[in-house]
Amino acid sequence: MDTSRLDLNLLVTLEALLAERNVTRAAERLHLSQPAVSAQLSRLRDVFQDPLLLPAQRGMTPTAKALSLLEPLRQALDQVRGVATSHLTFDPASAALTVTIAASDYLQTSVLQPLVLKLRREAPGVRVALRHMDPSQHEALMSRGDIDLGLMMPSEAAPGLRMRSLYHERYVLIARRGHPAVKGKVTLKGYAKLEQVIVSPAGGAFSTPVDHALAALGLRRQVVLSAASFLFVPDIVSRSDLVALVPERLVKGRATGLQVLAPPFPIDGFELAMVWHERNHGHVAQQWLRERVLGIAAT
Repeated sequence: MDTSRLDLNLLVTLEALLAERNVTRAAERLHLSQPAVSAQLSRLRDVFQDPLLLPAQRGMTPTAKALSLLEPLRQALDQVRGVATSHLTFDPASAALTVTIAASDYLQTSVLQPLVLKLRREAPGVRVALRHMDPSQHEALMSRGDIDLGLMMPSEAAPGLRMRSLYHERYVLIARRGHPAVKGKVTLKGYAKLEQVIVSPAGGAFSTPVDHALAALGLRRQVVLSAASFLFVPDIVSRSDLVALVPERLVKGRATGLQVLAPPFPIDGFELAMVWHERNHGHVAQQWLRERVLGIAAT
């Protein structure tokens, strides 16, 4: 291999091609023309003496050699980028970058919505891409740079990721204003008689740990609706005689038409944290972003 013909721009192009597996998308990512990227791919094939990417029905398929190059290439380029930017300060008013944050629908509403509003005022050039959190994939996605920051319960976080606690969440009971059986408070037996909606992220379940706790007390509640998303719950509760237990921050400042009550029995809350990969730990813009998330969580 003649490394004298290999420059940093070619390696950056190879990284983009392996990530996108499409010449057009790689060109957009690199802010280059499609012919320029095609020409660089031809040079890369010559240097590595391998096709690297083969035409497929959709996009391109990497060869075995290309796949073996992907992770070492990313690590090497990350080190170069870190050296080149480690001394820089971050000016939010003039910064232009895109950050990708993964979280559940509840956290997107309770934490990330106010974060985005804050960024529009403080850092108008920062774009935010929100993704749903998949606990089974978050470590791989962060290591590839597809996700910059994740919000989740600490127990879901992969051991190799950095983590910072955000807050402790508790559950509240919500019912519509004017509910005939809920007038500012509810007893335990009264609660068990109410028709209820629960959230089952996987879909279809009609029980949660709350039902086990009630069973220990000799009670059984009336779950008539299983929803896949927390965001669905406050609206349907405000329009019906259904009640629900929801995380408090979901309805904080959004309780129009709702009664928000303490549950009539003890319910364990849960901890929430933000997690990130080591690759983003020293990046000044990412540090600034994490501080903003902490500030919102504290309020």
